[in-house]
Amino acid sequence: MVTSRWTAASAQAAAPRRRGAVLERAILDAALEQLSTVGWNGLTMEGVAAGAQTGKAAVYRRWPSKEDLVVDALQAGLPRMETAPDLGSVREDLVALCRQARDAMFSRPGSALRSVIHECDGIQAERLHDVIIGGVVEPTIRLLREVIGRGIERGEVRSDAANGYVCDAMPAMMMYRTKVCGSEWSDAEIDEMVDRFMVPLLRPTRD
Repeated sequence: MVTSRWTAASAQAAAPRRRGAVLERAILDAALEQLSTVGWNGLTMEGVAAGAQTGKAAVYRRWPSKEDLVVDALQAGLPRMETAPDLGSVREDLVALCRQARDAMFSRPGSALRSVIHECDGIQAERLHDVIIGGVVEPTIRLLREVIGRGIERGEVRSDAANGYVCDAMPAMMMYRTKVCGSEWSDAEIDEMVDRFMVPLLRPTRD
């Protein structure tokens, strides 16, 4: 037993000490792991510190509360949506953009976020919900405007389509079907939604 404790202590002492971004990344990853396994109510700063193989003080120095830590972990983990697809047609661009949004919503942090919102109180749930809006919905709308703008230039899309109602339609449909209907948005469902909803909505009117 003494030998075992000495070996563990020696191994810990011999391990390189992580600082800065490397340590922060380890803590954020540990927080995501805790969310995935024990949820919001089961997540503790002590558990995150243990998972990151660091001290609790190192966690509290960076994040004064569990909520602050979880928000940063989810934001850091969500896939980035920075570039609008440009595949030559508005239909193909919409399909690719929907798949990007779907992959973000159902990524590990996206799934963890949706699963823990119902465990939080009202204020906490609202802040976590804002992570979805800022990390998935708003980037989708911004990129959708780019896709629609290119479609207008090519003559595929009616000239008055680049408005807030049209740009809200696709994200709203995806969020509604995900939250209310439990849809996981297979590729076939995305194709159908684009073909039966978005393309007719954007198609130029005939005089």
